[in-house]
Amino acid sequence: MKSQTIGENRNLFTAFKQFFWPHNRKDLKLRVIASLSLLVFTKGLNVYIPFLYKAAVDRLSAPMGLLIAPIVIVLSYCVAKVLAQVFSEIRDVIFSHVTFHAVRNASLSTFRHLHALSLRFHLERKTGSVARAIEKGSTGIENILSFLLFNIVPTLIEILLVCGILLYKYNYSFALITFVTMILYIAFTLWVTNWRDNHRRTMNQAESEASGKAVDSLLNYETVKYFGNEELEATRFDTSLVRYQTASIKSQKSLSLLNIGQGCIIATGLAGVMILSAQGVANKTMTVGDFVLVNTFLTQLYVPLHFLGYMYRLLKQSLIDMENMNKLLNVVPEVKNKFNAAEIQLPHGEIEFKSVEFNYDARVRVLDGLSFKIPAGKTIAVVGTSGAGKSTLARLLYRFYDVSSGVITIDGQDIREVSQESLRRHIGIVPQDTVLFNDSILYNIQYGNPKASLEAIQQAAKFAQIHHFIESLPDGYNTMVGERGLKLSGGEKQRIAIARVILKNPSILIFDEATSALDVHTEKEIQKEIFSVAQNKTTLIIAHRLSTIVDANSIIVLENGKVAEEGNHDALLKLNGLYAHMWYKQQKSVSA
Repeated sequence: MKSQTIGENRNLFTAFKQFFWPHNRKDLKLRVIASLSLLVFTKGLNVYIPFLYKAAVDRLSAPMGLLIAPIVIVLSYCVAKVLAQVFSEIRDVIFSHVTFHAVRNASLSTFRHLHALSLRFHLERKTGSVARAIEKGSTGIENILSFLLFNIVPTLIEILLVCGILLYKYNYSFALITFVTMILYIAFTLWVTNWRDNHRRTMNQAESEASGKAVDSLLNYETVKYFGNEELEATRFDTSLVRYQTASIKSQKSLSLLNIGQGCIIATGLAGVMILSAQGVANKTMTVGDFVLVNTFLTQLYVPLHFLGYMYRLLKQSLIDMENMNKLLNVVPEVKNKFNAAEIQLPHGEIEFKSVEFNYDARVRVLDGLSFKIPAGKTIAVVGTSGAGKSTLARLLYRFYDVSSGVITIDGQDIREVSQESLRRHIGIVPQDTVLFNDSILYNIQYGNPKASLEAIQQAAKFAQIHHFIESLPDGYNTMVGERGLKLSGGEKQRIAIARVILKNPSILIFDEATSALDVHTEKEIQKEIFSVAQNKTTLIIAHRLSTIVDANSIIVLENGKVAEEGNHDALLKLNGLYAHMWYKQQKSVSA
């Protein structure tokens, strides 16, 4: 377990290093060097400022001579304070290019990696968790770069530097008191912060729970009304709010304890150095300026340390967020291109499944030695009972999964040997469950060919029998379809999907129960267009309604992952087998 943690930390450091020290970006590396140089200069200036304060006090405490000397010192003190602020801001501006490049690069890399992962990952993922990992991981990088490099580490260095100055310039007791005060302050802050995390965690969980219940209840507004359970929902919501309230009060109490403890530690340290410096002034071994100097050092160190608890908690969370993002980036795609995978060549478009075996789960075989051929330019329909493996054919052909054994070829080329990008470029699919982008109808149809003209888009919509419907809408093609296309009916979404694939104009077409959400009249109209579009294209139609595939060149009946029957509609009816049984059952259902 320990070696695993070390390995994870090493991987995290490697991942972090590429953002802090970007590869092949000399301009950003120069910005890192410039920022760190300004940091060192600013810290040196901050340490020197109290000496100007001391000099001003000593001059003003001495018998007054020319007034110009203390004025110059006071002005120098003010200029130094302003310069420290200016250089600090300049540093932040210079380094912001590194920070936001890192955030952008991390987000983009994760986004691209997620699209490279296989369908199995996306079927099992929790969308909210993945989105949160990207968002929080990117923010975590920004926080670590900002707080760790420019707050925590420099403050710790400043503590050591101040202690060294006090040790060199004054009695070792000053350095010892300052060092012990800072160590106690840090230790107490970290201890209380870790303890407070339990309350904050409970608080966050209760808040998320309350938010989840509220959203779930509002999404099911009609169901709540149907059963008159408004008070039940309010009670459930309030239960989470009570947990949040209780945890919030405890969190506030612990924060007050933290602030009081920090104040007591700093006050004790200040008291110690003030007593020592006061004795020094009384004994004439120190000046009033020295008295001010040592107190200023301790007070100056207290300011950044006051936010230590917040920064520590933020850094801990940022490391966890970065680790979650790193875990996402380390997920290996199940389906990958072979090294130097070639572009697929489609002179004809003949598809062949040869002894294909496949299973989603090792315990259940979906396809069992399946073999069949789709001749180039022909339309083959696949039917069968639910779970027979029909939709799996489309997923395998698209290489969302790879076969367990056997081979799928297109014009004799094993699809595992060619690039996924070129393979998918030549295939168009209308899925059973059409999901649209939360954008306009125009955008969703144009997605099939982003460079297509408006005329071509409208032509595709006419083929899909949806142009007149779109034109009847107040905003026409600019109508927004809503989240996942929920503003449209199932039939309207499927017709948009058909228009989209027509616009893509691929060599191979797959219709996975593409008309299942349509009424019988519209289905017959679109069916004519589907067969028209499919002319001279290799087409696979996965169908539930057998009436939609009677004109297919050949029909394959699947059962238990194997070809049970094969032939055209008339031939299969004459067999009086599984297909005929399904046909007569559906006809009886329609007539009833």
